[in-house]
Amino acid sequence: MSDSIVVIDYGSQYTRLITRRLRELDVFSAIVRPEDGMEAVRAHRPAGVVLSGGPSSVTRDDAPGLPEGLLDSELPILAICYGMQALARALGGEVAPSAVREYGKADLAWYRGDLFDGVEGTFTAWMSHGDSVVRPPDGFEVTAATEDTPVAAMEDRERGRYALQFHPEVRHTPKGGALLERFVERTGVRRDWTPDAIIDRAIEDVRGRTAGERVLLGISGGVDSSTLGLLLHRALGDRLEAVFVDTGLLRMNEGTEVARALRGLGVRLTVVDARDRFLAALAGVTDPEEKRKAVGRTFIDVFQEEAVRLQREHGPIRFLAQGTLYPDVIESAGGQGAANIKSHHNVGGLPEDLRFDLIEPFRTLFKDEVREVAAALGLPKELRDRHPFPGPGLAIRILGEVTEERLEVLRRVDDVFVRSLREFGQYDAIWQALAILTPLRSVGVMGDGRTYAHTVALRAVTSVDGMTADWARIPHELLATVSNRIVNQVPEVNRVVYDVTSKPPGTIEWE
Repeated sequence: MSDSIVVIDYGSQYTRLITRRLRELDVFSAIVRPEDGMEAVRAHRPAGVVLSGGPSSVTRDDAPGLPEGLLDSELPILAICYGMQALARALGGEVAPSAVREYGKADLAWYRGDLFDGVEGTFTAWMSHGDSVVRPPDGFEVTAATEDTPVAAMEDRERGRYALQFHPEVRHTPKGGALLERFVERTGVRRDWTPDAIIDRAIEDVRGRTAGERVLLGISGGVDSSTLGLLLHRALGDRLEAVFVDTGLLRMNEGTEVARALRGLGVRLTVVDARDRFLAALAGVTDPEEKRKAVGRTFIDVFQEEAVRLQREHGPIRFLAQGTLYPDVIESAGGQGAANIKSHHNVGGLPEDLRFDLIEPFRTLFKDEVREVAAALGLPKELRDRHPFPGPGLAIRILGEVTEERLEVLRRVDDVFVRSLREFGQYDAIWQALAILTPLRSVGVMGDGRTYAHTVALRAVTSVDGMTADWARIPHELLATVSNRIVNQVPEVNRVVYDVTSKPPGTIEWE
């Protein structure tokens, strides 16, 4: 039985979503670029291939085509949107600009065929195309149509080739999941991509790679490194040296909570109090990029000193573990070993005389899969479900210079915001919520007195993977409560504003 379904990425904004939908069906799915060829596809031992959508037109001379040898491989194929058009053209069908372009929801006028087996009732599909298949290749049967698209789906069941002009992976196609599952069934792929199986594989791989050697891990306080700490503890026991550097830039009580949770689950954790060093490094720094560099340099210095101490006192450490995730791998070209070192707590940049062999047990996982693994490993819910947090911490949520006083103000504001979101049942529906301490002060009135105090901005967004995001429509009652609590509980603040900018054009963080 084969191990995966490979998604060929033609540049669709939904490529990762296809991969996630397949993984939700307990199937390991990996993304490969068409130019990587069949060697990259075969490396994943696929049982089938999905051709994604994309922004190109197959009628252009430079349009990306199918990997050479794919059609000779006899692998089952599910082609979506652009992928459908590329498959049709490669097999001798005809594609032309649509007389009426379809963007958005459309109801199928009718549907039938193997892929739709078991589907009943109205089928609403999400369309996004300017070209259409006007003549299917030989051997294909048209299996669905809309009012404006005569060939909305087609299939060659004998060869296991299916094509959809619409996107089954998006929520706007409510019954699309049934089509993906039908394709999965047709491939016969192994369906064991579950948290327990992921943990077992990772532990086996870590033990095999480290072969009795010791491993160093930097804990940032986030869910990725905390979960990795639990996994490596289970795999290595006392051969794991986990180091948590308290930068002083974390959220309210975060360092204490992380240390208590990990130690409570058996992890031998070294906590280094470096708060004064980070404040000194940030003194007088106001440029966002310079802040990031200052935090990164200081973290590396502190981590290096601790690594040297641990090796001096306990013996050599050969391996460094990092919580690199699959999106990092994809963004850095998708090859093995290609992951970017994206933030200071991944401790890239160590000096030449302190180099380690790298292990990245999470490099095939998405963020929500890490959370599922965290739950299976016993990480408390309040830690595993925490919103994403930047490596430089609150330093980049303070506009202007970072001081102890300003950090304390922002920490209290952030704590009020987050606790209120949890109280109103909104926290889990939001991808990321944060507070920003602006350099603005404004006049206010509190009691019978005039105030001149800080202005803070609140931001909350909804998202799937953080690549794009929309501002969260928080109930007005909640916003009013949060604002009232902040100005009453944090006397240094007298004005609260809410950010209603999506990404793009804005970013999630302000700096």
